[in-house]
Amino acid sequence: MPGALKLSQEMGWPYRHEDWEFAVMVGNGLILERAGQLIGTAMSWNYGHSYATVGMIIVTGSAQGGGNGARLFDGLLEAAHGRNVLLNSTEEGLALYKRRGFTGWGTVLQHQGSLTAAVTRSTRDDIRQATASDLAAIQAFDESATGMPRLAMVAALADVGNALVIERRGRIAGYAIARRFGRGYVVGPCAAESDQDARLLILAQLSKLHNQFVRIDVYAEDGLGDWLESLGLQRSGSATAMVKGQRPVSEGPAHMYALANQSFT
Repeated sequence: MPGALKLSQEMGWPYRHEDWEFAVMVGNGLILERAGQLIGTAMSWNYGHSYATVGMIIVTGSAQGGGNGARLFDGLLEAAHGRNVLLNSTEEGLALYKRRGFTGWGTVLQHQGSLTAAVTRSTRDDIRQATASDLAAIQAFDESATGMPRLAMVAALADVGNALVIERRGRIAGYAIARRFGRGYVVGPCAAESDQDARLLILAQLSKLHNQFVRIDVYAEDGLGDWLESLGLQRSGSATAMVKGQRPVSEGPAHMYALANQSFT
């Protein structure tokens, strides 16, 4: 963990020790060592027998350019055991991933900033705090939205974060989790049945985070970027969403709007 944290700091990534600890708790990792020193990391998260996501692939500067990143990545693909694999790629990683058979299908926009403007949540009474008894319904809605069985991941996120739900006619119709991460807080995942519901859930979370540093990663195709900028969360980067194999398909109107993490997807 100390070596992994040092690598991410070298890259300028804002991960805390607690963020690494959470990622390792819910996922699987590979490390690359040289003379007893950790020089590279790579992580994966399996969702059932059909899907996996990969990320947190880091190689220290002095060991870059020698194929070490490719070695780590190939190790992840081997460990996926034939699963369909998803990732979000920076511009620098695109060539490697394309050579390994990945194709792009979308764009993830990273929005972040200090939430200095007060955000007011909707007074709608169908948005409420989640309870322990809601977990199974939240997990089921997440699976409908992502097309992947992420039961352990969603349970872990709900355990460390603050979860809100939309309830209609006695059923969960959307949820959003905010948790400590990096420089402040991240809002995500957020899954809902419409753009309007997604915005209401995000607003409800932001209303609790005045004067905090907040990050939200959303899909460009959903058109929430300009709205987030109007709230003071400026676009700070982007990534290409890629898949090797078959992309998971959502069920019904459920849709994932904000990511928990670009690695977890």
